[in-house]
Amino acid sequence: MKLSRLYQPRNPIFWLALALNALSMALGWLVQNRPLNTLGLVVVLVFGLGNAIVGMWLAWQLVRDPPPGSPPPAPPQ
Repeated sequence: MKLSRLYQPRNPIFWLALALNALSMALGWLVQNRPLNTLGLVVVLVFGLGNAIVGMWLAWQLVRDPPPGSPPPAPPQ
């Protein structure tokens, strides 16, 4: 597992993960700067948790899978 695999600008999963990070930032800003009632907080909480789970899954997919177009890894000997 290489953390350098997170940066794959030609992979659509990379851009989706980047968009989810921007959404996390927007949700955090919304919670801190806007007064929300209980329903609003619950909706933002559900979106935030779903966003975090999907974002972590996408990051794991990027780290786990080799970049597209790269040769397959050599089998261990």
